[in-house]
Amino acid sequence: MAEHPWVSEEHEGKPVFEWAVALVVVVSAIVAVIGYTMAATVIISVAAIATGILRLVLRERSPWKVRSVAFDAVIGIGLGVGLLLTYFSIGLLIH
Repeated sequence: MAEHPWVSEEHEGKPVFEWAVALVVVVSAIVAVIGYTMAATVIISVAAIATGILRLVLRERSPWKVRSVAFDAVIGIGLGVGLLLTYFSIGLLIH
């Protein structure tokens, strides 16, 4: 009989860490609404890069797991760097 994929939280990331990341996203959104878009972008970018690096370094012991190590690291680091590049490139176009 074929193995079924795990569907429970038991084999995924740590809920406390995931809630902490969610809190960072909420803080970033509040900072953006207040009008500090650069600070909000940096907050969310640093969080994305940190989760990507954390997943890459800790591998299976990481508290942040979505898919494979490679996928999580590329998406996290790529999102963080991409957000920063996009934000600052738009700033260059305006000025």
